[in-house]
Amino acid sequence: MSFLENIKSPKDVRAMSLDDLPALAEEIRQRIIKVVGKQGGHLASNLGVTDLTVALHRVFDFSTDRLLWDVGHQCYPHKLLTGREERFHTIRQAGGLSGFPEVHESEFDLFSVGHAGTSIATAVGLARADQLLKRDCRTVALIGDASIVNGVAFEGLNQAGTLKRQFLAVLNDNEWGISPTQGALAEYLAKFRVSDFYEDMKARTKRVLPKLPLVGRPAFEMIAHLKEGIKATVSPGKVFEAMGVQYVGPVDGHDIKHLVEILEVLQRAQHPVLLHVHTTKGKGCDWAVAEPGKYHSPKPFVIQSGKVTIKRGSGTSWTSAFVDALIDLAENNPAIYAMTAGMLDGTGLDRFQERFPDRCRDIGIAESCAVDMAAGMAKAGLRPVVAIYSTFLQRAFDQVFQEVALQGLPVMFCLDRAGLVGGDGPVHHGFLDIAYLRGFPRMVLMAPADASELREAMRLGLSLDRPCAVRYPRDIVPECVESSPPFVLGKSHRLRNGADATLLCYGVTVQAAMDAAEILSDSGIETTVVNARFASPVDLDMVREAYAHRAPVITVEDHGVVGGFGSAVLEAAQELGLDASQTTRLGMPSDRFVAHGSRAGQLAECCIDAAGIASTVQSLVESVADRPVQSVGASSLLQR
Repeated sequence: MSFLENIKSPKDVRAMSLDDLPALAEEIRQRIIKVVGKQGGHLASNLGVTDLTVALHRVFDFSTDRLLWDVGHQCYPHKLLTGREERFHTIRQAGGLSGFPEVHESEFDLFSVGHAGTSIATAVGLARADQLLKRDCRTVALIGDASIVNGVAFEGLNQAGTLKRQFLAVLNDNEWGISPTQGALAEYLAKFRVSDFYEDMKARTKRVLPKLPLVGRPAFEMIAHLKEGIKATVSPGKVFEAMGVQYVGPVDGHDIKHLVEILEVLQRAQHPVLLHVHTTKGKGCDWAVAEPGKYHSPKPFVIQSGKVTIKRGSGTSWTSAFVDALIDLAENNPAIYAMTAGMLDGTGLDRFQERFPDRCRDIGIAESCAVDMAAGMAKAGLRPVVAIYSTFLQRAFDQVFQEVALQGLPVMFCLDRAGLVGGDGPVHHGFLDIAYLRGFPRMVLMAPADASELREAMRLGLSLDRPCAVRYPRDIVPECVESSPPFVLGKSHRLRNGADATLLCYGVTVQAAMDAAEILSDSGIETTVVNARFASPVDLDMVREAYAHRAPVITVEDHGVVGGFGSAVLEAAQELGLDASQTTRLGMPSDRFVAHGSRAGQLAECCIDAAGIASTVQSLVESVADRPVQSVGASSLLQR
């Protein structure tokens, strides 16, 4: 008998026998393993949060109550329980379900979210609004995968502590984010996972719960009794209770019956409560439990005779090329210090840490703190290299401004996942880094076209007396585009000459432009291709040469067209007094977010693959020369 196929909404979970819920949870795990094994996705976190998700939907009615997700990649069980089971096999695929909560998919997804540390503060806002508008609904914020160490999470708890109504924050403590949880708070919580306090508390809670009167006495008194019933000589909740939030836990996150018992009590508390739940990342799969970082977000895999094999693509990833270059550079430069924010494995720095354990630090999911620490290191004479995904560095914008750029400190930002990211979709696309970084005076922005250029860009960056950033995508590094000269600050490199059009390309789009030039050449159209290398400072000689003729000029970048490399070229042309009316900018559209799907499909959608670039150039060459400046995302080109 299958329980999962009969779950059409959370109502069906509430109608099930309590004894059958563990079997439902196991079916959910097996479904997740099957689908992620076929097409990749977030695995270990979802396996760990399954029992907790079942328990939450058993106790609360989130068609009227509020459920806020933190680090949205742990929402797979939630999707399976909220009417999306039949479409679950489409997750992260073009036209299919998102791998994150998505407001357009379900009434049970209140926010489209993929960043960490946001749920508690957002939930406090909902709770205050519902109270003011006299809505009778309960609020739950689920925070996990190391998000609790994020500063915004603590700011949210600070506000939650002032609420005079029901509010439940559930801390899914699995000891991991993408990498092991970092910092003093992580060590503090760990004390209570490994002590006798944990099992003793659980036993005491089971004895106390049945005795608690649920009718006719204030909920505050019930929780006070619960607290006294489980209190040990040292309470792990002091740090939370000091903020005005009642602490309960830690409890076993895989004992569904026990979770339901506790949640049924806590839902009645008319004041803020934090429930500390201990889960195992990868629960249900021995191989995922053994290597939770490896199976955090694996590529497709196969299981044969109990052995798991991840399907590997051919070629070297940009992430691997980055860490190879950094290790080589650090061998001869003892001042290099590598840092990341909760993404040691994701950025490749786990290999750097193995080689230089005293020169690498994972700060945890605290990007702002990481940037400020890097500023301090740079001020003291080190050469910090901060490796963070492009979309996550947005969270430290003010620190980049105040502590790094304003001080003129030589911090190097290496932005992984820059541009379109494929299955993770809008929450992770790196489409703003050029726009938000190039406004800082003296900030140097570089984008390499291949692995050798990545090394050269980093070598130059580490020699500068100012901050810089190097961006690269989540993709395979192309073969060497062409033997090229070393990076010189603010200088581009011409790869091909042609009189009919000029392609000014930034970073990874260079290879696609070269391929497009070959396609166009077969049609009798000869195109100049320039590897711009820098978005700041822009090569003014490159701009002068591009506009020396009336031929179309096309800028190409794996970034939003607003404020990106193309915008920098137009601004430079204006400053030089050049007529830039024949300019077309290719990049991610400004009027919508690009949906999840394959990266190749997204590049084609935005017309920044070889076929799209070639089609654009051909259309422009055949059209009238004198026309206004255009910003081209996918929409206007596809209408041609």
